[in-house]
Amino acid sequence: MTKLVIFDLDGTLLDTMEDIAGACNHALEACGCPARRLDEYNMLVGRGIFNLFRGALPEEMRSEEMVDMMHRHFVPYYNEHICDRTRPYPGIYEMLDRLADNGISFAVASNKYQEGTETLLKRLFGKYRFVSILGQRDGKPIKPDPQIVREAMGAMEGLVTDEVVYCGDSDVDMQTGINAGVRTIGVTWGFRTREELASYSPWMLAEKAEDISNAILAEK
Repeated sequence: MTKLVIFDLDGTLLDTMEDIAGACNHALEACGCPARRLDEYNMLVGRGIFNLFRGALPEEMRSEEMVDMMHRHFVPYYNEHICDRTRPYPGIYEMLDRLADNGISFAVASNKYQEGTETLLKRLFGKYRFVSILGQRDGKPIKPDPQIVREAMGAMEGLVTDEVVYCGDSDVDMQTGINAGVRTIGVTWGFRTREELASYSPWMLAEKAEDISNAILAEK
């Protein structure tokens, strides 16, 4: 029986794409580079902030110096505009309410930098108790390394992998769950395609948020 659901953040709980793209385009233009189209960011997000910059920069300008410059422009701008257009996907609040009401705990494991992860959870999910809120941190590996899932699991004493589900919207998330030895749920409303998720043979594919709570509560 599931005791803990670990969620990815961007593309899973929250539609953050416009605010991420806006901040990244601001940084690109500040660095003298052309902006990217919104749809291009679907394949650029999800692998951590520095990989976002490497992917967004023109190929001939992908030096670590430019990545550092992007970082200096991106973070202050994004912190200021982090909730301009970011919203939970339909049914997310109701799904979390059902899980909480039935004694299911939840956590977040994201490749978004820690400060941004905590800010969004505080502003948009402040009424909920997440047992662990983990983002990208210095000295810690990013997904698909399974360490972040194991760290989230460590917030609950005696938890075993069979009692954990990991939910995400990308190949990185599916790989993370597989690497951690937990069941995965691929959410089809996020930044990647249903076909990409299905290729990893997840425990289930969720077409809408209530599918997650329905599947987990059906075990009880």
